[in-house]
Amino acid sequence: MYIPDYDKALYFTLWGQWDDLLVLMVRTNDDLLSKKIEIFLHAFHYKRSEQEVMDSHEQLLHYIDHAMGHIPAAAMMEV
Repeated sequence: MYIPDYDKALYFTLWGQWDDLLVLMVRTNDDLLSKKIEIFLHAFHYKRSEQEVMDSHEQLLHYIDHAMGHIPAAAMMEV
């Protein structure tokens, strides 16, 4: 399980630490998390529409919430 990755992704996303989020994108073993981060960072830097940035931000947060909600309690205790 990648609980620390999800915690870090949530923290970096909420506090706007984009450089750290980029490093996490490269280092995580969760391909879906990596792709969601990539999509958000691309939208943040290159999209002209604020709505597209907000949508990709919401999708990233939704995925993190979904992934953390499906982690068994025993796995959480191991970390």
